[in-house]
Amino acid sequence: MSDLPQLYKALSEEPRLRILALLMRHGELCVCDVEAALGATQSKTSRHMRYLAQVGLVEDRREGVRMHYRIVERAGPDRARVLDGLRSFADEEWRWEEEEMRLRTWLARKGRTSAVTPLAPG
Repeated sequence: MSDLPQLYKALSEEPRLRILALLMRHGELCVCDVEAALGATQSKTSRHMRYLAQVGLVEDRREGVRMHYRIVERAGPDRARVLDGLRSFADEEWRWEEEEMRLRTWLARKGRTSAVTPLAPG
C-alpha cells in the first residue's frame, strides 16, 4: 500500500505548511527558530517537525541539545512532486511578512542576521 495518504495527511495542517515554507525559504532551521517564527510552543513545533520527518519531507540533525531541520535532499518521486508544488505555492500564494519579521527579530536576539542558505529547488 502506498504511503501517499500519510504524506497528504501531513500537509493537512496549516502549521506544517508554514514550517515547510520556512524551511524552503531559509534552508535549515533550529526548532527554536521555527517556534519563534510561528509564535508556537516548543512542544507543538517539535510535534509538527517529527510528523514531517516521519513522512519523509524533512530530515534532522542534532547539534548539542538543539535539533535542526531541513527539507529532504533526496526525496522520492512522490515527495519531490509534492515539494515542488509547495515551493511555488509558498513563493506565490501566501504572505509571509509576519513569520519573517518574527524570525528576523529572533535571529537578531540570537546574534545571527540570517538563517542557513536555502536549498536549491528540485
